[in-house]
Amino acid sequence: MDIRRIESGRRDFLPLLLLGDEQENMIDRYLDRGTLLALYDGGLRAVCVVTEEAPGVFEIKNLAVEPAFQRRGYGRAMVGHVADACRTAGGTRLLVGTGDSPLTLPFYRACGFRESHRVPNFFLQFYDHPIYEGGRLLSDMVYLSMEL
Repeated sequence: MDIRRIESGRRDFLPLLLLGDEQENMIDRYLDRGTLLALYDGGLRAVCVVTEEAPGVFEIKNLAVEPAFQRRGYGRAMVGHVADACRTAGGTRLLVGTGDSPLTLPFYRACGFRESHRVPNFFLQFYDHPIYEGGRLLSDMVYLSMEL
């Protein structure tokens, strides 16, 4: 496995980023101000965008794994890499915001995140279409936190 920091051609990764955040104008809000990482293992397997939201506080804005390679440890490897890199950069806390989904919440909890707070109706307010995940309409943004 090889995780690379992507400096140019970020929009080339848009098809995979859209799996983690399905509205392009929302990705545009953080893509250029964050660090884009790509995980390769015989080809591109996962991407992640991380931002620094406050001194020492980092946030995973987007994490996506190619569908054919999901549930093989690539997402967990990316989260581990990001946590280590943020810790090395002086981070004390790593956040991730996601929908109240039976598909994503267990994954992040298994990676060591704990629920921090919620932003009510985030997905209904900021997205131009209803988003369903795991058969559930997403409404609230659920923030999870990991102490570094």
